Amino acid sequence: MRDARRVVVKIGSSSLTTAAGGLDADRVDALVDVLAQHAGRPDREIVLVSSGAIAAGLAPLGLTKRPRDLARQQAAASVGQGLLVARYTASFARYGRRVGQVLLTSDDTSRRAHYRNAYRTLGQLLSMGAVPVVNENDTVATDEIRFGDNDRLAALVAHLVRADLLVLLSDVDGLYDGNPATPGTRRIDQVRDPAELEGLDIGSAGRAGVGTGGMVTKVEAAGIAAGAGVPVVLTSAVHAADALAGRETGTYFHPTGRRAAGRLLWLAHASAPTGALTLDEGAVRAVVERRTSLLPAGIAGLEGDFSAGDPVELRDTAGRAVARGLVNFDAKELPRLLGRSTRELARELGPAYEREVVHRDDLVLLRS
Repeated sequence: MRDARRVVVKIGSSSLTTAAGGLDADRVDALVDVLAQHAGRPDREIVLVSSGAIAAGLAPLGLTKRPRDLARQQAAASVGQGLLVARYTASFARYGRRVGQVLLTSDDTSRRAHYRNAYRTLGQLLSMGAVPVVNENDTVATDEIRFGDNDRLAALVAHLVRADLLVLLSDVDGLYDGNPATPGTRRIDQVRDPAELEGLDIGSAGRAGVGTGGMVTKVEAAGIAAGAGVPVVLTSAVHAADALAGRETGTYFHPTGRRAAGRLLWLAHASAPTGALTLDEGAVRAVVERRTSLLPAGIAGLEGDFSAGDPVELRDTAGRAVARGLVNFDAKELPRLLGRSTRELARELGPAYEREVVHRDDLVLLRS
């Protein structure tokens, strides 16, 4: 933890705002006091994933609690995003540090060109000495292209920027083996394998107050990051300095896997399928065992109204999802292609049809 050069820090709404909505300047400044100290070191770079845009917009719009409907959430985010980045800009300016706002949707990061753009932008900000402040683009994100919570976004950003450490800051000082308010529960200091958490009462994703997360979303995010080779510290915001200094705090999740091919992690964990393709047995073996592209000849059926470039689920004949990928054809084009060879299609329809329905470079397995 002490030697981590590039660190992604995620902070939740409840740690930045008042219960009634609106930013708490003292809390923001306290966080920035810690981050600026580390961002100013020549051997360390900080990327901040910050919730709080919707919460910051509640009070100015006369809302007493987080709205449930998407339209009012987007309106609150529109007001709150400006307030949030302005507060960070002023707070980091006390240390002579610049900030750059980066707003993402899952659609920005599962598509190849968009993924490269996000990577380049974040890398350029860091190389120029700025602190990227990343948030979900709640103003324009629809249900179909939302990450759902910034814990998961932080895990994916950690992979995107090739971070050495992910720090998840909450209002709880780690993962407990039960409700922290219950006497006799203990904090889990380290997690070396996801199997260690089986049977643990982590709770459910919360949607009360100003935030959308909960301990379960943080544990899921830690699993995504650790599975992609990024170690994770889960602790409370008041212990942020300890986490960044490498002192023992919270719960440490050991890396459990190796870094995956960039945007495929996003495809697996951030995309919402807009349709599904049913594969025959031969196609399932080819995709899962031989890791080949999906050709029209192996598709037995389809559902959904998707366009070329959209994420779709690949299922076996029993309806089980085996993979997810970006489709190269619109849903309305596919019915006349199913079960036919690409050579036959090229002769009849032209060379544009002599291609994969899902290329193996745009495909991630969900089970092996």
